[in-house]
Amino acid sequence: MQKPSESELAILQVLWKTGPCTVKEVNETLSKEKPTGYTTTLKLMQIMHEKGFVSRTSEGAKGRSHIYTAELTEAKVSNKLLDSFINRVFEGSAGKLVLNALGKGKTSREEIMEIRKLLDKLENDKDHE
Repeated sequence: MQKPSESELAILQVLWKTGPCTVKEVNETLSKEKPTGYTTTLKLMQIMHEKGFVSRTSEGAKGRSHIYTAELTEAKVSNKLLDSFINRVFEGSAGKLVLNALGKGKTSREEIMEIRKLLDKLENDKDHE
């Protein structure tokens, strides 16, 4: 799978959040954060369609309007980007990433409990290999 660019990722995030949309709807959502031209959004979504990142169906008078749907799942894209990041920045070590992240930010009690559960599960899974 090809990695989406920053702009393509922003479009995918709109589609993941709102579901199938027209270019106009995506552009309006993107423009709330940063002014974006309609033709720029249209071109990007056409390119994304060619790459297989989104699918589209015709709708409206004479099929002039297209409804775009994300073909990549949020989980698949986030895993791909995370794997790439870990490999580039932390020499492939998820442990280095976690240690670095926990040392930088504020971690809530609930998050720490979730991390402990995950560590226990990983440890138990290793014991059963």
